Amino acid sequence: MPGARIDSMDQFRGYTMAGMFLVNFVGSFAVVHPLLKHHNTYNSYADTIMPHFFFAVGFSLRLALLRNIETKGAAAAYKKALIRCLSLILVGLVVYNLDGRYTSFRDLAALGWSGFFATAFWHSPFQALVHIGVTSLWVLPVIVRSARTRVAFMIGSGALHLALSYAFWYELLKAKRSIDGGLLGFLTWAIPTLAGSLAYDWVSQGGPRKALQPLIRWGVVLAVFGYGLSCLNAVFNTVKFGGIADWLVEPPFVAPSRPVDIWTMSQQAGANSYLWFSAGFSLLVYAAFVWWTDIKGKQLSLFRVFGLNPLAGYILHGLIADAVKPFGPKDSPMYWVLFVFCVYFGILWLFLIGLDRQRIYVRL
Repeated sequence: MPGARIDSMDQFRGYTMAGMFLVNFVGSFAVVHPLLKHHNTYNSYADTIMPHFFFAVGFSLRLALLRNIETKGAAAAYKKALIRCLSLILVGLVVYNLDGRYTSFRDLAALGWSGFFATAFWHSPFQALVHIGVTSLWVLPVIVRSARTRVAFMIGSGALHLALSYAFWYELLKAKRSIDGGLLGFLTWAIPTLAGSLAYDWVSQGGPRKALQPLIRWGVVLAVFGYGLSCLNAVFNTVKFGGIADWLVEPPFVAPSRPVDIWTMSQQAGANSYLWFSAGFSLLVYAAFVWWTDIKGKQLSLFRVFGLNPLAGYILHGLIADAVKPFGPKDSPMYWVLFVFCVYFGILWLFLIGLDRQRIYVRL
């Protein structure tokens, strides 16, 4: 029966949570290496974390929906998935807040309903939880369909995002200072999400050993394809290096030398190049956990605790960071950054291990 827990995914999800805790906390310190920060001009290590969440969501959404269809029927299964998506969006809106600060009711009333909806959703609301909820709704009609259908949907979603970006979206997104792809980000966040659903098929149908080959092969293919898309930047921003270097941009994790455009690997823009590469990178990272956990039988208890309670960890990490960061000025030396991070990470771990021991898991 579909739906049995897959330890490698719990470990992968736990690693992703740990990576998020790291980059979200240390990224604001001046002394920290640029790869641990978001730049919106190239794909740093920090930028690999959010696509991992979508990959894990696609994996788990297909697993859960197939299981629920088998045990409860299609109508009940889709109803449960729909409620979960809408609940996640609602939680996200509460966590992130809407855009706008009004010092008087007159200011709010002057906007009117149309003005309110035109200004409230451009920046703060569309972050990880809301994007996951909206993207899950977008892929829900195809998540249990054939691999061919899902791949076609990935390509179509990416192509639609690219067309809209060329038409108006890329410039509008920058003007509104939207993040993580903004209102239309779900189109490209669907790429790692559906890649995760394919990974579930390979692991559940063929077993861990047989899954390694497609995970690695398609991980490399998608990562190279994403980098190839980013190289189209060189077509429009020519710099004379001589030979093939004229047509290549810097690889992922290296700052660009050319102007940033629609082809740049940018988390802010939710760019096609960024998310095709990230889907491939997630497949490769997950392959490492399949080998380490499902084949070798090894696990880290830290990742298990984090991976079983991701929503609780996500909500808690911001609250704990707010409590600890006042004692870590942005110009702190590295030894102090490491100290305050260890305090923050330790408190977070204690909360989550306490919840785990009491079998308290926050799920929608």
